[in-house]
Amino acid sequence: MRTIWNGSISFGLVNIPVGLALATQRQDVSFRTLHRECGTPIKQKRWCPVHERDVEPDELVKGWEFAKGQYVLVEEADLEAVALQRSQSIAILRFVKLEAVDPVYFDRTYYLAPAGAEAQRKPYVLLLRAMEESGMAAVGKFVLWGKENLCLIRARQGALLLETLFFAEDVRAKDEIEEAVAGTDVQEAELQLADQVISSLAGEWTPEDFENDYRRDLAQMLEAKLAGQEIVAPEPVTEAPVIDLMEALRQSVADAQGRRAEKSAKDSSNGKAGSKAGSRSRRAPAKKSA
Repeated sequence: MRTIWNGSISFGLVNIPVGLALATQRQDVSFRTLHRECGTPIKQKRWCPVHERDVEPDELVKGWEFAKGQYVLVEEADLEAVALQRSQSIAILRFVKLEAVDPVYFDRTYYLAPAGAEAQRKPYVLLLRAMEESGMAAVGKFVLWGKENLCLIRARQGALLLETLFFAEDVRAKDEIEEAVAGTDVQEAELQLADQVISSLAGEWTPEDFENDYRRDLAQMLEAKLAGQEIVAPEPVTEAPVIDLMEALRQSVADAQGRRAEKSAKDSSNGKAGSKAGSRSRRAPAKKSA
């Protein structure tokens, strides 16, 4: 597994060698901006509207906007004075119950890979097993690419994962939402119908069941254009607005039940087809006697 950082997890006198590797990677299609006339990628220029000319790299400086249109110039030497040194270890500050950490704080997920040498893997496995049995996670800090990171180390399916976390001041307050919710009443009949909607759509969490439809359609469109096919946009489907909440809930229940029945019938049909095919393959025709 390719790692982007190698160091250790440290707490007390314990030191566990680990490597940090990306656990997720988006598969989105990326585009370049081209000149339509010749198909050449365009270049972005640094333009000063005051002097009306391109600005060279050595003429650039960072600025902090403290008021509208007013800036404090910040030199590289200023930033170096407060720069963080790259850390070689993840310092564990506290162990907490994993369920106590709200997912709103999760930023990005990484795998923590154990050391390559077999003799150095035991502390990793020991921490992993202890976390699995206790349901605890470790909160720590480390520096990567000049940035201080708050993180959470947790156990998942036989491996240690590291979640970079947002700091408390990074998470926006939700007071306005809470006030709006507190000032709105719902009827018992509405709540019962809402429960039915939830029950009709309830199922197991299986990530493979969910596909990025737009990514699939985009890939198909690009392949079609590459093959010289003409792309025709589908007619937009307009849905009639439903004003009555109770009617919307009833319709949602009926739609969900219909989809579930259709899926069940399809699965049953596929199962019978497979069973018949298997039965035919088992009943091989008898050979004629000479």
